[in-house]
Amino acid sequence: MGAAYYRADSEDGDHIDDPSEDALFMLIDDLNDSDNTYVVIHPEGDDPVWFASVAVLDEGGYEVVRRDTTRREHGIATETSIGRIAADLTIWMAARDFAGRLTQDTD
Repeated sequence: MGAAYYRADSEDGDHIDDPSEDALFMLIDDLNDSDNTYVVIHPEGDDPVWFASVAVLDEGGYEVVRRDTTRREHGIATETSIGRIAADLTIWMAARDFAGRLTQDTD
């Protein structure tokens, strides 16, 4: 059974369906500069409209990319705090649209 909303995949093959903030922290903490340099988070499906990625930088720290084509969002930031990255991504992903999830009507 696949993820209900999104999944995280790292370069070394680790995969977590619907990762929590703690799970994202662990995936990012496991990154290194040789054979596990990135993790990508994206919704299930063939043509995802959004994604986020975290990659190890050669000079230290991490590059965080967020892209959502439906909202015309594309941001790139550098960060050194894994806790901050995991928290920020969790908040950002909570605002994304997911197939099958009911959306709140504000009318």
